[in-house]
Amino acid sequence: MNHNVYPKIAVISDFTGFGRCALSVEIPIISQMGIQCCGVPTSILSNHSEFSSFFFRDCTEDLVPYTEEWKKIKLRFNGILTGFYGSEGQIDFVKMFIKEFSQEDTVVVVDPIMGDNGKVYATYTKRMCDKMKELTEYAHVLTPNLTELCILADRPYRSDYSYAQIADMCKNTVRGRDCSVVVTGIVRGSYIVNFVWENGSYCLVRKKTAGENRCGTGDVFASVAAGKLVNKAPLRLAVKTAADFVSECITESDIIGIPKSDGVCFEKILYRLRG
Repeated sequence: MNHNVYPKIAVISDFTGFGRCALSVEIPIISQMGIQCCGVPTSILSNHSEFSSFFFRDCTEDLVPYTEEWKKIKLRFNGILTGFYGSEGQIDFVKMFIKEFSQEDTVVVVDPIMGDNGKVYATYTKRMCDKMKELTEYAHVLTPNLTELCILADRPYRSDYSYAQIADMCKNTVRGRDCSVVVTGIVRGSYIVNFVWENGSYCLVRKKTAGENRCGTGDVFASVAAGKLVNKAPLRLAVKTAADFVSECITESDIIGIPKSDGVCFEKILYRLRG
């Protein structure tokens, strides 16, 4: 029995019941794009950690037995998308998963979630950042924000790096590997710029700022981009589609009055990703 006749993306991330982030947005978005989304939950949260309180269960001990069942039925994936991790052990597991479940044409998208606005997240130690650098060696596409790119390239954070300097950091990060880099959410005046570095050159995908930043937009962006790439879209088109969708989601959420903590109301315009 062949379970690999239909395209699939494995997403290794946390599951958050409320707040529109991680697997709770990645599963419906990737599914809407005509791809089966297979989630590997690294932890379970009632609502995300920016709320004043939340239920949390670490699933690290479950990851190996969970995916051992997938080995038994010989699953392989057309795409693998990574997410936020809470320990060195989870990052090591992801490296193992990529080696076990990839096939020749698998697109591995690593979203190296470590920090934002010049600061490393409180849960991330230097050792975990080093582990994340190791994980990026398995990627075909990296989607860091500028803070994360600086960590990967061992550069001090600055918000005003020139595009030539950002390109140099991308080059230093991949170190000759066959890997593209999309630096997301760079603020330039009234625009949000996504910097696409591919095959030694770069282009810019710019969007007028739609509204205030919201929880989960990075997860929405990464899942749309991964879906487009598995559907054989060029990288620049994948980034443009993802940026347009996130912008429209933010606009709709502002119109409706969705609290920022509740993420973006992607459900209302999800149909636009079909086809």
